Amino acid sequence: MDAIKLRPWQYSDSEDLVQNANDMEVARYLTNKFPHPYTLEHAGQFIQFANSGTPIHMFAITLNNKAIGGIGIHPQDDVMEKNAEIGFWLGRAYWGKGIMTDVIPQMLTFAFDNYPITRVYARVFGNNIASQRVIEKTGFTKEAILHKTIYKNGEFLDEHIYGYRKPEVQQ
Repeated sequence: MDAIKLRPWQYSDSEDLVQNANDMEVARYLTNKFPHPYTLEHAGQFIQFANSGTPIHMFAITLNNKAIGGIGIHPQDDVMEKNAEIGFWLGRAYWGKGIMTDVIPQMLTFAFDNYPITRVYARVFGNNIASQRVIEKTGFTKEAILHKTIYKNGEFLDEHIYGYRKPEVQQ
């Protein structure tokens, strides 16, 4: 496989970000915080936000240093402080190539190395079968299906919740 890497977002990624993110087939599986249409202004705002955390926890997925998607780990607080949510997306031209099954384990390692957490979870739309398969292939366990809890593009969708426990605390 070509050089797939994770790295911090750079402003020079803006055009690649827009090219891959400005696709309704990508946006339809993401929260409404991921806008559609996706503009250069959105890209600049996102890159600034993505680089504001300490440590940086939102990364560009790159192919030969070209940004083709994104992945992030989002630590929780309060009673959920031992948990972090993982989120990811990939430009449609790169779907079905095994890229996410390579980068998700890297993010799990990053999460457990950098945060005092014991669980990473993913919330996947019920109609996003491909992401459900990816999450399952990378060792996540389906923990729940919440029926008709997501409202996206005028329809109610199920939410599938998956969890991955830190290996030394798996039960």
